[in-house]
Amino acid sequence: MRRAVVEYRGWKEGYRCGYCASAQGKVSAGMWAHSMTVQDYQDLIDRGWRRSGKYVYKPIMNQTCCPQYTIRCQALRFQTSKSHKKVLKKMLKFISKGDVSKAVSEEEPMDSHIEDAVSCSFVHRSESHVSEAELTPLNEDHADVVENEDEDKGETKEEVNVKKAELDSLQICGDKDAAVPGEPSPSTKTVHAPPKPGKGADLSKPPCRKAKDIRKERKLQKLLQNQRCTLEGSPLQAEHQALLLQSSKSTTNQPKSIEDFIFVPLPDDAPHKLEVRLVPVSFEDPQFKSSFNQSATLFAKYQMAIHKDTPSECGENEFTRFLCDSPLEPENPPNGPECGYGSFHQQYWLDGKIIAVGVIDILPYCVSSVYLYYDPDYSFLSLGVYSALREIAFTRQLHEKAPDLCFYYMGFYIHSCPKMRYKGQYRPSDLLCPETYVWTPIEQCLPLLELSKYSRFNQDAKAVDEDHIKELGRVRVLHKRTIMPYSVYKKRRKGPSDEASVQQYASLVGQTCSERMLLFRS
Repeated sequence: MRRAVVEYRGWKEGYRCGYCASAQGKVSAGMWAHSMTVQDYQDLIDRGWRRSGKYVYKPIMNQTCCPQYTIRCQALRFQTSKSHKKVLKKMLKFISKGDVSKAVSEEEPMDSHIEDAVSCSFVHRSESHVSEAELTPLNEDHADVVENEDEDKGETKEEVNVKKAELDSLQICGDKDAAVPGEPSPSTKTVHAPPKPGKGADLSKPPCRKAKDIRKERKLQKLLQNQRCTLEGSPLQAEHQALLLQSSKSTTNQPKSIEDFIFVPLPDDAPHKLEVRLVPVSFEDPQFKSSFNQSATLFAKYQMAIHKDTPSECGENEFTRFLCDSPLEPENPPNGPECGYGSFHQQYWLDGKIIAVGVIDILPYCVSSVYLYYDPDYSFLSLGVYSALREIAFTRQLHEKAPDLCFYYMGFYIHSCPKMRYKGQYRPSDLLCPETYVWTPIEQCLPLLELSKYSRFNQDAKAVDEDHIKELGRVRVLHKRTIMPYSVYKKRRKGPSDEASVQQYASLVGQTCSERMLLFRS
């Protein structure tokens, strides 16, 4: 059975913010993830966590200088905006005709700044030095695994095998928190409130239609009325009307989908060829291994040109730690996408060379964007926006095989930093309430963020975090290669109490993850 093993590092306060340039304004909690299941990470990002390599962190929203709200796009309902269409058409013209647009794109790239993922140097300092042996629970046959003690009943401490401990743990989680097959996870609840005048679109009403489309439909309705006289009494009448109405809907009410712009047949003599390859992040994968040097070189070129890094800040070691090391354990269940779940590099090959790489995690309910780096020589193609649109289309494609997978997570939305508001242009999208962890349409959040950079989006004053920590004693601990509840570890521990740290950890990850993941204690 796969288990997440984490080392909680506590809060990091008073470090530099890359968004507002505050020297000591940033506050976040973090943990080093030695391994993690895709479901654990899905549940964590639905509580505001995010990873940078194997370091998983969560901004302390009501204390940090620039609150970072988790944002997701509803990929199945996504509609391309005018600016998105311009980017897609620009790429199509370049590939099919060789046209190079001279206009400079004003849109921000869809990437996560280094500051967004704390910093490579901090992640490096946070690396774990625990040996692999200490992180491996003992074998079932001879493991010394402990069950909870019930002091009230006067029971004595007794040892049982690993299998029973794990089954009990599964039962605890399953009885309370197991997702019903075919239904979204508990964390995907969304708050919808009727918008006030001028506060955004009313999602309960149909979308607005163009006057041109309305005129076309009226013309077709007139045509139907005229033909009713000539077809009166004919058995073909009903069928004919149905076909006309269907044609009307398909031509007037159906705007072009994102796929209509991306998957366009190219002429045989097209001057360029663009290929998008999905490569698992694993040095055992031949495609990943063979393209590693080219990919690492591109990362360094991007970091130095766009983020002004020095060569020592973006070498192969930094590239590996930041974008190749992942705690996610690959999974390939029969009801999942063909590529499976885990961490991937989506490589954009133009005429035989890599010009961009989107680092993504494929999780049970979403595609999560981790980072993007590209060749600055091709900035005229707006590769940040283009790759985000391709990732949305990819999410929709994965949904066909994995019905639960229907969201595109874009990292953090930072309203207090104007240059980071561009992520809100991918609609419809939702922001995560930092207190109750329910999703709220961004249209309802923006007026609140205009008033205060930190805001609770859930307007139900009585609502609470439904997965808040209820029983600290049931937090799972890995101590001396033995899995045990915290209530037992607490009695065995020598030295000062660590209860405050464990309480902080459990409150941030939630009861479900705290009972499923293993908190390493030395």
